[in-house]
Amino acid sequence: MRVLAILIIPFLCSCSLFEEETDEVAIARVEDKYLFQEDIVGIVPPETAEEDSVLIINNHIQGWIKDNLILHKAELNLNDNQKDVKKQLEDYRRSLIIYSYEKELIQQRLDTSVSQEEIQLFYEKNDLNFELKEDIVKVRYLKVNKKAPQLKKFRKLYKSNKKEDVEKLKELAHQYGEKFHLNDEQWIFFEGLKNEVPIIVSQTKGYLKNIKNIEVEDSLSFYFISIKDYRLKNDLSPLSFEKQNIKNIIINKRKLSLINKIRSELYQEAFMNNDVEIYDNKNDED
Repeated sequence: MRVLAILIIPFLCSCSLFEEETDEVAIARVEDKYLFQEDIVGIVPPETAEEDSVLIINNHIQGWIKDNLILHKAELNLNDNQKDVKKQLEDYRRSLIIYSYEKELIQQRLDTSVSQEEIQLFYEKNDLNFELKEDIVKVRYLKVNKKAPQLKKFRKLYKSNKKEDVEKLKELAHQYGEKFHLNDEQWIFFEGLKNEVPIIVSQTKGYLKNIKNIEVEDSLSFYFISIKDYRLKNDLSPLSFEKQNIKNIIINKRKLSLINKIRSELYQEAFMNNDVEIYDNKNDED
């Protein structure tokens, strides 16, 4: 078996035999393929240290050699059909052009406005598809340094639902809070809450059912948590939690419908204009 030849030529040196045929400076060779010095111009970012430049160039050369080695092996071992990529390239080109054109048409013609009534109707008709995969909660929580002022106010305000108390809590949170989440109308994953505050939960259902307001601490901070509502895994997911998801589903359905409509229109128009024909190539038996 013939040994595959690999010749790596130092970056700053040239091959005298090669220079007889061309002025280009070769850096490496695999069989009859050469990597030239001009091929690696620009691969080293400006102001790169000399030792890093050498490493970048050497890695590029090694990568080029390995790519061409596997290509050489493939050329030797694959049959002609396996090496014929013209059809695959043409199919890929066609798919890209079609995708780009349909994308442009969608941007021009797709209605992306979805009303609350549409979302509500979709939710009601497909409620069996909206089963929670995780526990979720509506919660208000704050992390406050133990040396922060106004700790008594934090303890009082974080539990309150009075509008003026909530506004005061927001002011204090922005002044002294290390971390906080005050939008208790938004559903979040309970697991995410546990990652933010050091609460210990042995049984989720019992905890969420019985615990509403809790204060915990670590060595540096106090954590104030007020759980407003919850839903457990396998419960029906709330509409407000699924709203964006439903909107995306509706828009995607519209996209598919629009693409099918466009294709059907083109099909009918082409036949009307005699731009398309379907030939019956069956041999007559007469």
